[in-house]
Amino acid sequence: METKDFSFATDMLMNNSVTEFILVGLTQDTEKQKSIFGIILILYLLTLLGNFLIVVTIKTSQTLGSPMYFFLFYLSFADACFSTTTAPRLIVDSISQKKTISYNECMTQVFAAHFFGCMEIFVLILMAFDRYVAICKPLRYTTVMSQRVCGVLVILAWVGSCIHSSAQIPAALKLPFCGPNVIDHYCCDLQPLLKLACMDTYVINLLLVTNSGAICMVSFMLLLVSYVVILYSLRNHSAEGRRKALSTCTSHFIVVVLFFGPCIFMYTRPPTTFPVDKMVAVFYTIGTPLLNPLIYTLRNAEVKNAMRKSWCSQL
Repeated sequence: METKDFSFATDMLMNNSVTEFILVGLTQDTEKQKSIFGIILILYLLTLLGNFLIVVTIKTSQTLGSPMYFFLFYLSFADACFSTTTAPRLIVDSISQKKTISYNECMTQVFAAHFFGCMEIFVLILMAFDRYVAICKPLRYTTVMSQRVCGVLVILAWVGSCIHSSAQIPAALKLPFCGPNVIDHYCCDLQPLLKLACMDTYVINLLLVTNSGAICMVSFMLLLVSYVVILYSLRNHSAEGRRKALSTCTSHFIVVVLFFGPCIFMYTRPPTTFPVDKMVAVFYTIGTPLLNPLIYTLRNAEVKNAMRKSWCSQL
């Protein structure tokens, strides 16, 4: 068995003559690259600041101890990490003459991006489940969504994300690169890598769509069904109860649409490229993690009040 594994690794190394890739980036125009550097840098710093404020506020506040904010803590953490997988390199490459990334760094970026992206999907599902129990099963809420249960659900989300990302890496490692090493993108992902492989990538692309695409579509449909059930059950609540529930669910639904729209666009289609792919990827990896904290703070009075008290006391 060890001999077979060693032989397979040796064959892959001999067939793979590429040790680094060249990232084309968003544009080749020097002036536009300077603008991209400034814009992406500001967006990235705002993303880190916004998610950092939410993480610290939830961790230090005595009033944000419900399961909804427990999950929001991990969503903000996943947002910050997800943005960090691509934004720093895009910022540096915007002012660099040599936009190269090593083979190992490229594979690491693929793993990290899929890990934190999948983590965000699972946390959004947990947040929808929390709202479903709170609105449709209020008498059983404290029992079903206990602290222990919430902790187990988050652990399962981490494990599921790791399994998903680990399934992507073998597919990427099996790709032999023996020709061009120029990636027409600003980051490493399986879709642009498939175009450079010296083999028929139909099966691997099918696996990609089955894995990432299925997770996106099934999760999105599951979330839509949960919100339909929640809206249907609100007919029996008071006017004030409906208003509060709708306010919370609206924030969640906006985040779901903003995140899953680009995700479904990128991972549920044949291996073709479109001119808007890069901009969709920027919005997906940098724009959405920035908008999430804004949506949850601007539309949530409890978070705003807790943030105001926490930071005013610190200052």
